Order: sequence, then C-alpha cells, then structure tokens
Amino acid sequence: MTIKLYNTKTRAKEDLAPINPDNVRMYVCGPTVYDRAHLGNARPAIVFDVLFRLLRHTYGADHVTYVRNFTDVDDKIIARAERDNKPISEITAETTQWYLDDMAAVGVMEPDHMPRATQFIPQMIAMIEDLIGKGHAYAAEGHVLFAVDSYKDYGALSGRSVDDMIAGARVEIAPYKRNPMDFVLWKPSDADTQGWDSPWGYGRPGWHIECSAMAYELLGEDFDIHGGGNDLMFPHHENEIAQSCCAHPEGGFAKIWLHNEMLQVEGKKMSKSLGNFFTVRDLLDQGIPGEVIRFVMLSTHYRKPMDWTEKKAKEAEATLRKWYAQANTAIDTSEPYVAVIAALRDDLNTSLALAELHQLSHADDTSALRASLQFLGLMGAETPKWATTPVVELTSYVESLSTLRETAMQTKDFSAVDAMKSALVAAGVEVRMSKAGVELVPGPDFDPSKLKDLL
Repeated sequence: MTIKLYNTKTRAKEDLAPINPDNVRMYVCGPTVYDRAHLGNARPAIVFDVLFRLLRHTYGADHVTYVRNFTDVDDKIIARAERDNKPISEITAETTQWYLDDMAAVGVMEPDHMPRATQFIPQMIAMIEDLIGKGHAYAAEGHVLFAVDSYKDYGALSGRSVDDMIAGARVEIAPYKRNPMDFVLWKPSDADTQGWDSPWGYGRPGWHIECSAMAYELLGEDFDIHGGGNDLMFPHHENEIAQSCCAHPEGGFAKIWLHNEMLQVEGKKMSKSLGNFFTVRDLLDQGIPGEVIRFVMLSTHYRKPMDWTEKKAKEAEATLRKWYAQANTAIDTSEPYVAVIAALRDDLNTSLALAELHQLSHADDTSALRASLQFLGLMGAETPKWATTPVVELTSYVESLSTLRETAMQTKDFSAVDAMKSALVAAGVEVRMSKAGVELVPGPDFDPSKLKDLL
C-alpha cells in the first residue's frame, strides 16, 4: 500500500515514490546540543521516529537510511562553555548524551546515522569552495556569503516574498553583504573562539551549510524525505535548498518536505517567562512516564499545533494502563493491526491510529493490540513497570501534611511536618511546599507500599 505524505513544497499530499526502493532515504534536522531537550524538541523526534518505523515496515529495515544530525558548533554552545568554564567538547558530549537518553525514554529509535557538524568541517569547506567557483557565493571581510540572487527559485519552499523573508529572518544588514538576504556560509573566529583553518582564514561554518554537506555525504545529491519543525522552514530549509541545488544541480536535493507544527502548553506558547517551559527530563523526573509523553504527542496530527495539558497526560496514562493490562496476556506473534498501518500511511495520521487502537481494545485480538503498541513505540518487549503499579490517590496525604503544617506554624514545632515529609520522600514522592499550599508529585521511584501506615 502506498504511503501518502503532505509535501510542504507543493502544498499537496503526494504518493511516496522512492528514488530507489532498495534505499529509501530521509534526513531530519536534529538538535543544537547546549542544554536539555525541551518538550518542543521531542515532537519532531517522535513524529519522524513514527515515519522511520513505517518506512522500515513498508520497505524493509535494510532498505531505509535515516539521518538526523547534531549541531555541535554554534554561538549558543560557545556561550554555554564560557558561562560554565568548560571545554566545548565536554558541553556537547554531555548534552548529546542527555538528548539520546531523553529521546530513548519517549520511545525514539536511534537513526542509522547521527552525524555531528564538527565531523564534517572539510566537506563544508569543499562545498563552500565549489559554490564560490560556480558564482553562487563570495568572500568578504573573512566571511563567505551565499548570493541569494544567484538562485532563481529562492523562496519557493516557504512561499514568502523577499520583504517577508527579510522581516522573518531578522537579517543582519552588514556592509560586506551585496544583498541583505545573502546568508553566511563561513564566518571568522577570534583566537579564543572555536574555529578551523580555511581558505578564508580561521573561522567556523554558518548554521545552514552543515545540513547540506552532511546530507550530501550520507545520502547523495538527492533523497526522498527531508523533515523538521515548521520553524525551520525559513530560513534554514530555504537556505539548505538554495546552496544544495546550486552545488549539485544534477540532483534535486529532497523530493518531499515534511514539517511538524509547534507545541503549546495548556493552550499557550511554551516560554520561560510564562512559567510553562518544560524539558523532557523535567516531566520524566516528575514521574510522567515516557510512554505517556509519547501518547500525548501522537494524539494530535503532526501538521496541527500540539497542546500539552495535564488532563491529556492523565487520560493517556489511564488509557495505556488499560491497554497494557490487555496486551500483557498476549503472545508476540501478530503483525500490527492493518487499520493502524493504513492510518499512518495516510500522512502519518497518528490520532486516527490511536482511535483504531481504541476500537481494537474492545475486540479479542490482544496479540494485534500488543504488536500495534510496540510498532507505535508505546510498548517495549515487556509491560513497563509503572503500568503495573497501583494508582495511589495522594489527596489525603496533601490534606494531612497541610494540617500538620498549619499547626506547626502556630506551635513553632515542625517535627511532625518533617517526619511526614521524610516518609513521603522515602516513598519516592517529591514534596513541594509554598505559600500557595502543599503539592505532592510521585517520582519515577515511587513506592506506594511505603505510605500504607503514614495516615
């Protein structure tokens, strides 16, 4: 059965017709590794993980090549290293592993290739030299810039006018630019800043060239799918297309472009200023299982804004507990439910796939349910431990601790408060006390059996 995908470039759903069915190739823009992955970073990782699984199911695991990069040279990384007084290599090694651990916790498989930008500096320099030689780039004051005027189709992906693109990119009006839209391929570094020797002096690559160079080296001059968040459509993906098509006009770069929509939290854009900014690790440490995070993400189609809410997380946990109880009795002998696969083949309709699982849970085919959960990355070889742990209502413990706290405020004797708090912490519960009241949050090591004699 054919896979249909919405191609951002053509604004239409298209049949995926692989350039080479024996090697279906996909490139997805990965993270800039300077800190923990926030909840929004998890969405493209999960979306394209589902597509990776679908491609492997359809064409065979040996006939799919998936590349997702790490940006490990960036001004934010340099700033973080200066702030923490640590080598850049230490910062990027640590944060890269954080990302891999957190994505594994939400069921994301590792791609076939995970190139780091710093591993491909010679290839980037070679591509930049080629672009200069073909008249698509020029050197100026230690910089090399791509000449946007040299590529007639610039703007076709995002569909923006030049004025809109200038506003959207917040372009730097620099004296060495021939055109305000020209973007940096190489920029100078001072002696104390990360850099490499090049024909244009000591410096480092611009952001956009890395993906073009790595995609070419690992996938060739053209490949089937390029993905990422829609915040990357312009300028990053627009610039990738321009420099790649000019460097390798014999190819077409990516045939199909997929972009996932952004994430909100409780109906609002996630931001630190609003106090609704979460990393994946924050949620995991609060005791929200990775499977629950993944379920909530899959419950919304990738081309629609995704709203993370506490209510959705609780509903997802309840649903998964029910499904796991059913699937736990099954034997691993079945293929994923055909209706689930059909939903995914229609532009990755994960919300419909979950609806099909609801229908399947009412049937007697527990083997298909188990296989489908595993296919969607919602279940491993075994039922997760949290799903077999009884749900404990902590309201009575909140009320008891609040009462003890009120009494202690009057008597100035906090021994009973401290004792109950210590017992809760020993049971794996995070205790949060503030002027607003008492909040108890079960952690990943929560053991409700340790609470039975506390009240």
